[in-house]
Formats: sequence, structure tokens, C-alpha cells
Amino acid sequence: MFKKMTMVAILGLGLAGSTMAMAADSNTAATESSAASATTTPAFMSPAWAKELCTAWNNNPTLTEKLAGSWVKNNGGKGYKVMEVSDSSMKSTPPIQLEIAAKEGKAECIYGGAVKVTDLNYNYDYKMWATTHDWHHMGSPMMAMMFGRLNFKGPKMEAMENMGPFSEFLKLVKEVPATVPAS
Repeated sequence: MFKKMTMVAILGLGLAGSTMAMAADSNTAATESSAASATTTPAFMSPAWAKELCTAWNNNPTLTEKLAGSWVKNNGGKGYKVMEVSDSSMKSTPPIQLEIAAKEGKAECIYGGAVKVTDLNYNYDYKMWATTHDWHHMGSPMMAMMFGRLNFKGPKMEAMENMGPFSEFLKLVKEVPATVPAS
């Protein structure tokens, strides 16, 4: 009888031990998974998010193909256009910047990150800003500018001629995954 009780106790402890080990492993995996997802989703308007926005630009045929002509070539001879983008609700967050250049017949984003070019020339470069809410509920660029939801400095006629591709860019801003502050 003692032998049977000892065997049951040993098996019970063995099962309990392996169950606790499995529970600990799943908790560790859940914690690692949460930490990984938190680190893989960058903050809205951060340099890491800008890099993702740059990648999304390059995966959008409307932007890469429709802006490959005179739009991307109007760059003041420096070889790329600068687009500075910011969120006016996030006063302590610096703007981000994209650089767009003509590469292999396309308008490709060659840089997305923190501001590098501080002296913009509004004959060919762009500066855009809106509130967090407006970035995520923009709609058409024409309406957004008319109603003051999107503000920008840059070549206005060029922007008007490229409203179709420009609306694709506005969609990307809200579609690129980011942790967004409450608005």
C-alpha cells in the first residue's frame, strides 16, 4: 500500500511539475510574443514608422509609376524630393522625412526616417501636417486641403496636378501600422 501511495505521489508530482513547466513556458511565450509585437509596431510619426511608410510607398504602383515623370524630376537638381510630414497634435514629436528619387523609371522612396534636410525649397519639396485624427480620417486630398484638415507648403500647382497619386499617399499614412496616441 505504501509502495502504491509513493508511486502515485511521485507520478502526481511529475505531472504537476511538467504541467507547471508547460504553464511557465506558455507564459514566457506569451510575454515574448507581446514584447515582440510591441516592438514591431512603431509609434506613429516616429523614424521607424517613416521607414515602414517608405517601404509602403515603394510597394504602391500608383505612387511609384504615376509620380515617375515630371513630379519626381522636379527636385532642384539634388536628385530627390523631400517630403516632411508631421502631426500637429503631437507637439513634442519631431517631423519625419521621406526622400523620393527617380530610380529605374520609378519614383522610389530612398529614405524614410528622422529629418535630415532642414532647408526645404518649396519650389519642389513638400511639408505636410495635420492632426492625428485628420491623418487617419483624411479622405480626398482636395477636400482635406479645402477644409483645412491637411496643411502643406510646396509647389501647389504640381500638387494639384497629382491629386490621384497624392490620395494614395494619404491612404498609406493611415494604413501603415503604428501605435497611435489617443485623439
